[in-house]
Amino acid sequence: MPRRAVRVVTVITALLLTGSRAGSAPPGAHTGAAAGTYRSPVSGALTVLRPFIAPTSPYGPGHRGVDLAAGRGAAITAAGPGTVSFAGAVAGRGVVVILHPDGVRTEYEPVHPLVSAGASVAAGTPIGLLHGRHPGCARSCLHWGARLGAAYFDPLRLLVPLGPVVLLP
Repeated sequence: MPRRAVRVVTVITALLLTGSRAGSAPPGAHTGAAAGTYRSPVSGALTVLRPFIAPTSPYGPGHRGVDLAAGRGAAITAAGPGTVSFAGAVAGRGVVVILHPDGVRTEYEPVHPLVSAGASVAAGTPIGLLHGRHPGCARSCLHWGARLGAAYFDPLRLLVPLGPVVLLP
């Protein structure tokens, strides 16, 4: 196979594995050892009210997470094991951020935190109660974000393990 064809196949494969939009998922963000071992931070059926929209640049417009349906006062749980790196108010809304062993940080807002920075949590540990409103939600919702380094990606990718990879000729 000519070198150019190999490069094209490599680029196409990389796009398929990381998402088709530039910036929608950093390499390894959803393909690490922990992929598929995360769980939903809300109980019951997972209803996405507003999807992830990748920003066009680091400071560009976008929706850096997903908005999940949840009732006011609902218990919000850690999506995976990790260490609470922040629990407090940001712009008047309660926020909890968890650093996971694979380097992913998950963010939850608006919540009344039940944990403090430095606390170790297991997947499913209650970390907060849904409190207040997230801009853009017509009804009560949890804004759940995920990032690796400075790059945000769709946190729903954490819930589905990467299946068999098939390389096309």
